[in-house]
Amino acid sequence: MTAPRAAASTRPDLTFVQLTDTHVLAEGELMHGVVDTAANLRAALAMLEKSGQPVSALLLTGDLTDDGRPAAYRRLRELVEPAARRIGAEVLYAMGNHDERAAFRSELLREEPSADACDAVRTVGGMRVVLLDSTEPGRHDGHLSAAQLDWLADVLARPAPLGTILVCHHPPLPSPVPTVHLLRLRGAERLARVIEGSDVRMVVSGHAHHAAAGALSGVPVWVGPALAYGVAGFPPRGRLRAAAEAAFSRIDVFGGRVVATAVPVPSAAGVYDVAAADRIRMIENVVGAW
Repeated sequence: MTAPRAAASTRPDLTFVQLTDTHVLAEGELMHGVVDTAANLRAALAMLEKSGQPVSALLLTGDLTDDGRPAAYRRLRELVEPAARRIGAEVLYAMGNHDERAAFRSELLREEPSADACDAVRTVGGMRVVLLDSTEPGRHDGHLSAAQLDWLADVLARPAPLGTILVCHHPPLPSPVPTVHLLRLRGAERLARVIEGSDVRMVVSGHAHHAAAGALSGVPVWVGPALAYGVAGFPPRGRLRAAAEAAFSRIDVFGGRVVATAVPVPSAAGVYDVAAADRIRMIENVVGAW
């Protein structure tokens, strides 16, 4: 029995699932006293398994734990990796500003602990995935060093069979949410110069806790929604608001096109509702002048 023509036409060549800003904590702890982040992750993984749809790789794109403790990484790994094996997906981990490099390396990558940037290249079904560590210890905004950009330029000098997806936790885009805007990738124009004219098909980031799309040197940029909670794009005047609205992304490759889709995970309660001026002032004090 042949598949319906419509179903066949929507079948992607590759499917990546982006799970970002999971903020997993130790057993029994809730983020902001409200969000069971591990439960959100379980729910997302269960959705993937129940769908029966092929998934080439899981992209975990930073802020995987909330505090960088080894126990939280072990909890994350114990949730993600068995589910990935059951659906036949590879697992690719990237650093976020809430992660801690030594524990990230030892608990997730099974490498010797190190304070060095966790940059990596993987190939999935002919698609190259470059994982860039945009974190700086002690800061929550993003940065890529000159050495990292030189390394990236060397990697991109040789095109991959299906092109490249570039993962970078901090969005290289402005945000309408003022606190997110303050915490974006600094010096995004430097990254733009490196990827211009390359085979990068999409830049995939997280960090913002809201979905967004834009472009950098003509390359599409996708900012995936967070699994922990989501921030409001249109809060009431003078407020900043977040709710326990979990979501993940599917990133599908259809021949020469790459398409990103936000996928909500049903959830409930509010996380915070604060005066915008107070929250912005707090972030400005943390970030300082650029």
